[in-house]
Amino acid sequence: MLIRSVSYPLFVAAALLALVGTISLFPQSLSQWRPEWVGLVVVYWVLRAPNTFGVFTAWVLGLLVDVLRADILGMNALAMALIAYLVLAAHQRFQLFPLAQQSLLVFLLVGLAQMVVHFLHQLLGASSSGFNYLLPAVTSGLVWPIFRAFWDAVNRKLG
Repeated sequence: MLIRSVSYPLFVAAALLALVGTISLFPQSLSQWRPEWVGLVVVYWVLRAPNTFGVFTAWVLGLLVDVLRADILGMNALAMALIAYLVLAAHQRFQLFPLAQQSLLVFLLVGLAQMVVHFLHQLLGASSSGFNYLLPAVTSGLVWPIFRAFWDAVNRKLG
């Protein structure tokens, strides 16, 4: 999946769609199951072009998520930078894994990012119990094969 040329307009489109998906209307009863779209975009583009998209790009996307969600600046930026760093550290192995194992890794990466954000919220005095904050990681892992197949097809058509 590693490529030499990168379609920047396609990356911008993917990032904008992920940001819109982050704040789009969602049924209240299912809102806790919303996939972490920006995290999926970070994983995909860091895997696709690790020399071009890295920790800084992920940090900027996370900062945009902070602004959109009205969170403390830097919380989601730290989480997205962590995802990008971990994907960069193992991107060659990650690409060799079958899609089911990649989905499991996406679940773990997004889950770790969700834990970081939840921990920071807890440090700042938010009160919540249980592990419901990990539900976006579950749906992100389940959506990963479709997400990757879609963006691979779009890249083949336009690239």
